[in-house]
Amino acid sequence: YVITEEGHEGDDQLRDRIVAGVEDAIGPIARPEQVVFTPELPKTRSGKIMRRLLEDIANDEQLGDTSTLRNPEVVSDIQQKVQGD
Repeated sequence: YVITEEGHEGDDQLRDRIVAGVEDAIGPIARPEQVVFTPELPKTRSGKIMRRLLEDIANDEQLGDTSTLRNPEVVSDIQQKVQGD
């Protein structure tokens, strides 16, 4: 997941640069299968990223409790982007 700056969208060129950067820094074994651009990640009211939800979305599993999210709308946005790729 890559957070984009306001007013910017990720594109194939940026995706390729990110993948190449990961491969250069860590190695080809760490090459991400998918890069998802999003303006925000799901966070609790205290501001912690809910990684569990991101994992559920990536694995196409049923989402757990989202009642503690500060920004619940971002979950459906990320789901649409993951399913659309």
